[in-house]
Amino acid sequence: MNGLHRIVLGGARVVALIGGVVLLALIVMTCIDILGRTINSGLHFLISMGIATAAAQTVLDTGVGAIAGSYEVLEAGMAFCIFAFLPLCQVTMGHASVDLFANMMPRTINRLLAFLTALLFAAVLVVIAMQLNVGMQRKLNSNQTSLLLEFPIWWAYAASLAGACLAALTGVHVAVVRFYELLTGREIVPLVAGADH
Repeated sequence: MNGLHRIVLGGARVVALIGGVVLLALIVMTCIDILGRTINSGLHFLISMGIATAAAQTVLDTGVGAIAGSYEVLEAGMAFCIFAFLPLCQVTMGHASVDLFANMMPRTINRLLAFLTALLFAAVLVVIAMQLNVGMQRKLNSNQTSLLLEFPIWWAYAASLAGACLAALTGVHVAVVRFYELLTGREIVPLVAGADH
């Protein structure tokens, strides 16, 4: 069970790293987009005020301004990032939790609660992946594209679906691990992640 858990954890880390790279690229793109919009507005202001109009127009002619379709890329990329981080959050117990009474309960009750919580998470993650697949099939069949860049919408769904499927598999794995821990009394995954994860 420990070996399988290490494999699942490793896979979740790889997907989270990919999500991190995509998130970093989205941040850089957004900063460049904002900077381009700001410079573009400033240059138009200079032209409207009659200040350095030739120089401002020369810079504007280079194409400085907003990145075309940045909102579309941001929307699709963020959806992927969320699903890319979800498996690691699930397998490391990184979800937010409030343990008002759990610390006062016996260890067996805490293991039962952990199993029931993991089972609920697994069910929800499986349903999300299934519904995302249905949505992707609809977008694929409709040939719908984004407004500005005109890339097929199903691409964003497919990227998100990959992370959602891994999250669902991870959720099922954690539920099985919690059930094993409940039956055997052995701890494979700590009940709480703590501040060091």
